[in-house]
Amino acid sequence: MQSIEDKTNLYAPMISTIKEVKELTPTEKVFTVELPDGKTLGHKSGQFVEMTVFGVGEAPISICSSPTDGKHFQLTIRKVGDVTGVVHNMKAGEKLGIRGPFGWGFPMEELKGNNIVIVAGGIGLAPLRSVINYVLHNRSDYKEFHILHGARTPDDRLFKDELQKWEASGNVNYLETVDKPPSDWKGHSGVITTLFKHLPKMDPAKTFALICGPPVMYKYVILECGVLGLPDSHILASLERRMKCGLGKCGHCQINGLYCCQQGPVFTYTQIKHLEEAL
Repeated sequence: MQSIEDKTNLYAPMISTIKEVKELTPTEKVFTVELPDGKTLGHKSGQFVEMTVFGVGEAPISICSSPTDGKHFQLTIRKVGDVTGVVHNMKAGEKLGIRGPFGWGFPMEELKGNNIVIVAGGIGLAPLRSVINYVLHNRSDYKEFHILHGARTPDDRLFKDELQKWEASGNVNYLETVDKPPSDWKGHSGVITTLFKHLPKMDPAKTFALICGPPVMYKYVILECGVLGLPDSHILASLERRMKCGLGKCGHCQINGLYCCQQGPVFTYTQIKHLEEAL
């Protein structure tokens, strides 16, 4: 588990400031947050924080910004309950509590020199956006870079302005699909696994797939990764949806003998393939 520079008390939230709020969809917003006293979060792509709304409660939220973005960091928050409902009504200048970062993220240093295939479904794009922007910032360190992105409808897509930039970029092969296309949709339609047939042939020994999305997506995406010939150890899945306390105390994220918040949320398929509850 990795943490900020001051690791003295992981139970005490740091009183942090909302710097900017941007609406992505009617149910999702991205919050730019600044820690107190010029501290840097020091996170890795794929890690998460515990966000406290004082007087309301606490919720685990994946970090959606790249570690290369400076002192500010970003959280994409879906309005689904009491804590997130209150946060959605908060404005720039208001205070949140932040603990973390927690867990083990994607091993970006170890992946250098390899092809990267991002597979992002729905709000799973948020934690993988951290990886995407990290790779784009360090583009020469990686070989082929492919992004497969699926959403329910075009309006449900997050970071629409960035999606257009990725698609127009010569640095990435961006492919997207929607489950329920309107009549004027000109792109791909269908589930995200239909995009795999559009990938070029790659050396499986030099290719890694990074996956995050709704639970139903995982087993089918992993099957497609197998068709590509990827070793189980080259399939990296984030189980960030299981997080709760971040410290391995509540047991909410436990799968058999694994604690996702301590040993994940990013796992290789080798680690979880025999755990029925994991996928």
